[in-house]
Amino acid sequence: GNTARLVITPLTDRCYITLTQSLHLTMSGAPAGPAGTGKTETTKDLGRALGIMVYVFNCSEQMDYKSIGNIYKGLSQSGAWGCFDEFNRISIEVLSVVAVQVKCIQDAIRDRLTRFIFQGEEISLIPTVGIFITMNPGYAGRTELPENLKALFRPVLW
Repeated sequence: GNTARLVITPLTDRCYITLTQSLHLTMSGAPAGPAGTGKTETTKDLGRALGIMVYVFNCSEQMDYKSIGNIYKGLSQSGAWGCFDEFNRISIEVLSVVAVQVKCIQDAIRDRLTRFIFQGEEISLIPTVGIFITMNPGYAGRTELPENLKALFRPVLW
């Protein structure tokens, strides 16, 4: 049916353009800004407009590379998007491994593979998969992203 959509503002418009460009460049998107400003909702609305399922995951310090890897495995095999909310709450040690996981998926898309090895297991790949991270910089308990991870995401500043 006809579902409610976000109001298009210059900010949401710029976010849509930046996120779609990041996908075209086989990158991921990283909206960043204050809490409650619509970063996650904008990502979800873009997916809805393109007819792609978007799953939102609220990140915490308890997430490890195995649990995140399993989520990435499911997204890769379904072609859905994952929006990882407050991604910079994950510990720096885990983020370093996550960078390798994201790069593995991006390389498989870039090489137009239909199957690839992910965490030692051969899995199928639907190239519409998208990985988006939202961040609230400047809050207590937030981690600075490692450089190898930053390089894989196109920033969108609120």
